[in-house]
Amino acid sequence: MRREVLDRYISVMIFGLLLTTVLYGFGLTSDFSHAETTSANASVTVAEACTMTATVDSAHSATVNPGQYVSEIGQTTLKVVCNDAEGYAIYAVGNANNEYGNNKLLANLGGTLSPTYDIATGTATSGNTSNWAMKVNAVTGAYAPTIQNSFGSYHEVPNAYMKVAQYNSNTDTSTGSSITSTYAAYVKSDQPAGSYNGKVKYTMVHPTTEAPLSPQTATSNCINYFPNGSNVVGTMGCQSIGTSDTSATLLASNFSRTGYGFAGWSDVYDYGTNPNAKFYGPQETIAFTTGQYTGTNPGLALYAVWIKSAGSLQDSSKVATLCGTGVGSLTTAPIDDTANLSSVSALTDQRDNETYAIAKLADGKCWMIENLRLESTNSDNSTGVLAQGYGTSATDGNFSGLADAESTGFTLTYTANSLYYSGTQEGTASIDIGTSNYPGYRMPRYNNTNTSARASSPTSNGGAMYSYGNYYTWHAAIADLTRNGTNNQSTTSTSLCPTGWHLPTGGKAYASGDTSGVNVTGDTSTFREFYNLGYKTMDEVKTAYEDTPNSGTAYYSSNTTNTAGKTATAAIRSFPNNFLYSGGFGTSSASHRGICGNYWSSTAGDSYRSYLLTLSSSIVSPGTDSNYKYSGYSIRCMVSAGT
Repeated sequence: MRREVLDRYISVMIFGLLLTTVLYGFGLTSDFSHAETTSANASVTVAEACTMTATVDSAHSATVNPGQYVSEIGQTTLKVVCNDAEGYAIYAVGNANNEYGNNKLLANLGGTLSPTYDIATGTATSGNTSNWAMKVNAVTGAYAPTIQNSFGSYHEVPNAYMKVAQYNSNTDTSTGSSITSTYAAYVKSDQPAGSYNGKVKYTMVHPTTEAPLSPQTATSNCINYFPNGSNVVGTMGCQSIGTSDTSATLLASNFSRTGYGFAGWSDVYDYGTNPNAKFYGPQETIAFTTGQYTGTNPGLALYAVWIKSAGSLQDSSKVATLCGTGVGSLTTAPIDDTANLSSVSALTDQRDNETYAIAKLADGKCWMIENLRLESTNSDNSTGVLAQGYGTSATDGNFSGLADAESTGFTLTYTANSLYYSGTQEGTASIDIGTSNYPGYRMPRYNNTNTSARASSPTSNGGAMYSYGNYYTWHAAIADLTRNGTNNQSTTSTSLCPTGWHLPTGGKAYASGDTSGVNVTGDTSTFREFYNLGYKTMDEVKTAYEDTPNSGTAYYSSNTTNTAGKTATAAIRSFPNNFLYSGGFGTSSASHRGICGNYWSSTAGDSYRSYLLTLSSSIVSPGTDSNYKYSGYSIRCMVSAGT
């Protein structure tokens, strides 16, 4: 009788690491017995270093006879080097055919996959069912992790991430620690001969409170938005897709995550290592085929793209490195929906610990790609290091004077917690908030701490979206403590932005104030900063300007496309620009959310109006539009450091 043999191959893939960042430091103080007017203080920050690498010690394959059990099939050593004081954890999941959760050995008979004969996972050593299993062992290192969930002996390969090892304390960055993984298989007597292949995916996360990412299934006829990370606050509902729809404008994010900036949406959960990942701006318009996400088909699953904070927005050296051109600097992000995490970072505002994703846009400068969310805080700006000119005294230098949330009910009446302005709209538009908190020139907002708003699971762009941020009067935006500054046709250098950052300049395209045709062939640095956000190349900007010099009309219309094939409004809402239809605040309430966006520039138009970027589905005015200074609009900050 011919003996049938089974060639069983098990391959092991190491998943791209999901890393968090925890920086810690220590201070060294000199204190001497003799008289000293000062003491010397030094601060050292130890950088985080957490990696996992794999070494295949022996081939993960074996020939198994019918009715036979074979163990110790192959060996892979996973080496972890991690100095996270809160430890790390290693997870495993079946990943046959590169499909998350597929924990079978896939039968390949005669060159064709034969699902009828796939080998399921299990730990039996005899019987009527073929199966395979895995185990891990801690083998080396002074900080050997603890094996979890009985994986120290042969265990079923999980179909969802399961923790296999954990270490709860600080490890060094020299020797590290290692575990090995091995496999076993049993084959029943009537298993057909052929090749059977499976895969296990391993992921390290740190600290131990983190969890690995995993794919989700969207509801049919819906775009579902998933938080895609640990400790994410906020909910989002189903964005409906009609049976005849061929496009949709995505929802802004209602999620927040302490210590992380939000960069946009991706169509895959593992965007950091998936070469086929697509990135989309929070309100980008995307196309799909009729019926693609409706009927019996699953809906579209989109995942939040989180970027761990790399430091402080007020850290000039960190900003200079990221936004410069040398080692460690960000690359310029193209508007082509491709995964390009090298162009994105995140920094934290010391004033309120809010973290913002930043990117180097087409102009070669770094921008926040999220709307400013600064609100009431007791941070003291007396040293002038927190805000760019907002005030440097205990009275005026803190931010407790910023207005309450819009739900308080603001009117044009001079009462407590209300907005008013003196004079006429054509006058100086002196603005104040009727409250004891001074200076207080910010317009109210959908408060991100408003639990009812955050729990409302918004299903449209008119909802209470966290990422819309705050609305500010222009006087608040430029940190004008006098409330009467006119700055006619001029640009201010102060703003509510973090120190070192500033509001973009606006107004006519060319800063020289020319009134006739100008051949702009030289330095383009004097172009207003709202002009080149990736829609046009600088040569295209110059050409268009020369056609209509000093034009006050909208520069980008909806019927023209840039070199990437995107219209202006599509490009400015696409990743990495991420400008939102965040609307604004008029006399008593927010309006036009999900319809248009308005962003203050640092340039005044006259005594009662200032320039701003406006965008809608039909037009983009890159800083050439203007509106009343008492209006409440969004803020984006930028920096030229290092460029």
